[in-house]
Amino acid sequence: MSVHKLSRERMAQLVAADIDINSYVNLGIGMPTLVADYLDPTRGVILHSENGILGLRGLEQGESADPDLMNATKEPVMLVPGSSITDHVVSFCMMRGGHLDLTVLGAFQVSATGDLANWDTGQADSIPAVGGAMDLVAGARKIFVMMQHQDKDGSPKIVQQCTYPLTGARVVDRIYTDLAVIDVLPDRLEVRGLVEGISFEELQERTGVPLKRAATCAVLRS
Repeated sequence: MSVHKLSRERMAQLVAADIDINSYVNLGIGMPTLVADYLDPTRGVILHSENGILGLRGLEQGESADPDLMNATKEPVMLVPGSSITDHVVSFCMMRGGHLDLTVLGAFQVSATGDLANWDTGQADSIPAVGGAMDLVAGARKIFVMMQHQDKDGSPKIVQQCTYPLTGARVVDRIYTDLAVIDVLPDRLEVRGLVEGISFEELQERTGVPLKRAATCAVLRS
């Protein structure tokens, strides 16, 4: 049976479904911004962008972009009723001050203890990009990570210890990959969902850290 890897959009859909109602959420640049497309508007989730917007959404089909309204990924957005715009100082105070319930970030590596590396690979041709991730992981109450399970060369991105510079230590709560959803618990990494067509043993072979299978591990369909 072939492995049905999750698309970026399907991963975003899973993340959106796991966000608590009435949460204040920051979506990091890149893949995490897709989560906004799958949020149920009736759940009351308020999105924050570190460039100074609280209360935004993506453009709907047919809407014209306002060049003065962009998120931190430089994508056009729209304000929602009750939104506010601040300077960077206030925006970063929201992030560092514990006012965000959740942030969703991409990653180069996540360690067995939830260390996150997402701003620099340290390689000669890399361009470091600190952004606001260090502030987000320092202040948000919960951290979700979205990433591919393995690098292009097949190396695991979930590793015993990060070899890239850290964004934060022991900060990640849950990892969403194209193969699985994994909770970072104090004493283990617990697989709560596996894509269709892959065995737990095969997932383990593609991971650099011993995993535990949750008693209620779900089958994730693409």
